[in-house]
Amino acid sequence: MFRHKTAMLAPALALSLGAFAFTAHAASAADNFPNRPIHIQIGFSPGGSTDVPFRVFAENAAKILGQPVIIENKPGAGGVLPAQSMQNAKPDGYTLAQVPLPVFRMKYVTKVNWDPVEDLDYVIGLAGYTFGVVVPADSPIQDMQGYLDYAKQNPGKLTYGTPGAMTTLHVTMEMLASQAGVELTHVPYKGNSESLQAVVGKHVMSVADTPGWAPFVQDGKLRLLSTWGDERSEKFPDAPTLKELGLGIVQASPFGLVAPKGTDPQIIQTLHDAFKQAMEQPNFVEVLDRFDMKPNYMSSADYAAWAAETAKSEAAVLEGLGMTVQ
Repeated sequence: MFRHKTAMLAPALALSLGAFAFTAHAASAADNFPNRPIHIQIGFSPGGSTDVPFRVFAENAAKILGQPVIIENKPGAGGVLPAQSMQNAKPDGYTLAQVPLPVFRMKYVTKVNWDPVEDLDYVIGLAGYTFGVVVPADSPIQDMQGYLDYAKQNPGKLTYGTPGAMTTLHVTMEMLASQAGVELTHVPYKGNSESLQAVVGKHVMSVADTPGWAPFVQDGKLRLLSTWGDERSEKFPDAPTLKELGLGIVQASPFGLVAPKGTDPQIIQTLHDAFKQAMEQPNFVEVLDRFDMKPNYMSSADYAAWAAETAKSEAAVLEGLGMTVQ
């Protein structure tokens, strides 16, 4: 009888030891993190207003973490490809993704089998964009009112480029068109380096973009018609906001970093703490300022809460524009 009880206890003991070993291994992995390069995927092309600050940020983070931090560009699809790739990535903290606002629109505009709120682990909120509309410097369109007047007089003929369909630029321009009662023609590109070259080369009549346009405006190649913040840009104070023009639109589009769902909370904390230090370095603040961008820190918990609220608000915007999947 005694031997029978011992035999019955053996599998349970083995299971308990296995669980202990698994827990000890997980703790060891978190304690030793990181011990190899970390990859950050961003959804836009090299050389643009997302890529350039991220490379400075990565250099800062690498010094703090003691491992290389490598930026991988995955442009296209409105910047959502990195977040989508997290669904197949190992939740070990070595593969991360930038999350721009279009990620929260995905399930409303296409059929996906994952949820951006539930199926990602939020690490840190980093910054927000300044947006604006630009035209070639020799365009007959002199200001935003002239832009809208031209669109009213020439329905569908006024083209605007953006870094992609369903980006914040695209959706906000459609909001603008709807409120102003005009028809615009959207031309999507893979990133703002492409869209800006298109407007400089006059392949499109205008571009709505982040301040990748800033050097072109300063060099006299492009004219800035408006910005989209709550207040005028400090760098470009002559350009009125959409809010000033009576359109009631304010857009900043905060972004940050996420990890695959199920990443060890200790690893999330390690990443958060290192990234917070990296974003506070003067060189990162300076490179953001070059593109008229501002730091927009959110803790892991605050960022997750913001994501949940944003998903709800984006649903309402898209439904109002008739852009949701039926």
